[in-house]
Amino acid sequence: MISKTQSIQFLNHEGHYLAAKLEFPPDRKPLAYAIFAHCFTCNKNWNAAVNISRSLASLGVAVLRFDFSGLGESEGAFVKSGFSTNITDILAAASFLKENFSAPSLLIGHSLGGTAALYAAPSLPDIKAVVTVGSPADPGHVRHLIQDAINEIKENGEAEVKIGGRSFNIGKNFLEDLVQSDIAAILKGLRKALLIMHAPFDTIVSIENAKWIYQHALHPKSFISLDGADHILTNQQDSIYVGQVIGTWVSRYLPGQEMQTLESDLEVVASLQPDHHYTTLIKAGNHYLTADEPTSVGGDDFGPSPYQLLSSALGACTAMTLRMYAERKKWDLGEIQIHLKHDKVYIEDQHQTMDDSESSRKKMDVIERVLEFSGDLSEVQKNRLLEISNRCPVHRTLEDAVIIKTRIKDAEEITTQ
Repeated sequence: MISKTQSIQFLNHEGHYLAAKLEFPPDRKPLAYAIFAHCFTCNKNWNAAVNISRSLASLGVAVLRFDFSGLGESEGAFVKSGFSTNITDILAAASFLKENFSAPSLLIGHSLGGTAALYAAPSLPDIKAVVTVGSPADPGHVRHLIQDAINEIKENGEAEVKIGGRSFNIGKNFLEDLVQSDIAAILKGLRKALLIMHAPFDTIVSIENAKWIYQHALHPKSFISLDGADHILTNQQDSIYVGQVIGTWVSRYLPGQEMQTLESDLEVVASLQPDHHYTTLIKAGNHYLTADEPTSVGGDDFGPSPYQLLSSALGACTAMTLRMYAERKKWDLGEIQIHLKHDKVYIEDQHQTMDDSESSRKKMDVIERVLEFSGDLSEVQKNRLLEISNRCPVHRTLEDAVIIKTRIKDAEEITTQ
């Protein structure tokens, strides 16, 4: 499922516009809203932030990720910002969502963003759950990143430091702002579900921080080990996993936010809600998917078109049929890729005259199908696979006459062919 991203701006408490991205679920009907707070010197376009947001969006949670003051595309001077600015920026993001969409139920923060989330959460009554990812237990932990510049900052009011290969001007406000109130008291008064995610061998923020947060927080609290991950979740699979786990975990703490369920006595049901244009939710067996039309014909492009789904069925069936045949023959096909395109083309009618208008000419459906294998195959094998591809059940169904029996529910059946 492909999520949809909307670029937005909102004002923080200093009157600066903060740049943000709001990641929507495919059907644009969120079950809940969340805020993602990035790390000390990251931004909203950081790969892990994008992957986590999109993973959650695919599970029905809309996620607002934004640039803190002075970072990325947001206004403000980073040198004048501090940890407390991060906290108030989160509060401003929550106010924006509440006023324009719906109050956020979930607050997620990575590294120092997670620590800021813990401080901000008690001021947000609508937040039901908080997630920290690789977060320090004390905001003062980041002092070690600027240790060599501390004296210069104290003497000159600011200093240029390099963090992660990038240069930043750190101001005296930031240094002084790292001294915050007792986080142990904040954790005890959190009164929200807490998920702590941390890599055991994080070399930037040690696992001891996660242990400390867990020990001082009250239940309900959970810990997930991000085994094998680094601090900034460089591996794409790690950040996708984080998003998927958060989505599953938080569903317990969002009462009344259950996924729309479809039921039918038949195998497939398609539902088009009155507030949608063409976006259609489909339940096929136990699996949900979304169909839509492209924007070029008035759709929102939240899912594949019906003809793309038809081609997909043929492609999947072809690949499965070829795999089953190859296993019997003990042929190594490697990866199988089936490329398809549906089109409607004019056909020549033997009774058609040169004077016939184009509107009267007949069209027929044509699906172009290209088979691709990564295995080392002989020409004889390839030709045989080409023959077998035409024997897949969906291929045969499309080539045969199909009887479609249609009726209004609880009414008499009408047969069309």
